[in-house]
Amino acid sequence: MSNPIRPHRNFYGRLKGKHLKDSQKGYLEEDLAALSPGAVDWNVNPERENLDLEVLFGGNDTWLEVGFGGGEHVIHQAASNPDVGIIGCEPYINGVAMLLGKVRQASVDNLRIYPGDVRDMFDVLPDASISKAFLLYPDPWPKARHHRRRFVTPEHLEPLRRVLKTGAEFRVATDIPDYVRQTLEEVPPAGFELVTQGGDAWDDWISTRYEQKALREGRTPHYLTFRKL
Repeated sequence: MSNPIRPHRNFYGRLKGKHLKDSQKGYLEEDLAALSPGAVDWNVNPERENLDLEVLFGGNDTWLEVGFGGGEHVIHQAASNPDVGIIGCEPYINGVAMLLGKVRQASVDNLRIYPGDVRDMFDVLPDASISKAFLLYPDPWPKARHHRRRFVTPEHLEPLRRVLKTGAEFRVATDIPDYVRQTLEEVPPAGFELVTQGGDAWDDWISTRYEQKALREGRTPHYLTFRKL
């Protein structure tokens, strides 16, 4: 059987900032490989074989954070929920390095990190394998012509729905009113029901650097919770 044909996927975000500290370079060189969830990239898994989450996390529930930024939230969830396996995806290597530093401090062993495009991760996640997903302060792509680049579009929502278990929770946080609008328009038709929305954060929420920036600049956070049908 021939391997699947790799789809053409444009990527528009940043992959690397201007400067990495020497300590962060060390984290990437010394720690990242050991925290890999497995073969995700096309060059190492052209057959697109599924990750074995049962082996990876010992049969525990698996959560997924899409674009973890500096890693404050994903490390908080990993430390607070040791009986859950968490996969964090983030293509911005500076954010990955920041999270690796936090992992050293927290000494968690239930977190795996994929430094790449979550669409490649979706390829290799089994159907109905994820119990909870987080999309927190995603790139807003404010210009109207760029709204199709947002995560809350069918290109991302359809594979997300496939990998989520029935009844799984999907959390979205943003400070951009138009992102709230598009989220409410696009997520329910993709196979989700709206559970809650508003200005009150979740009970287990920890404020991130992106939220703090939004508050300093006078923007109001909005939190949405969906459930996969």
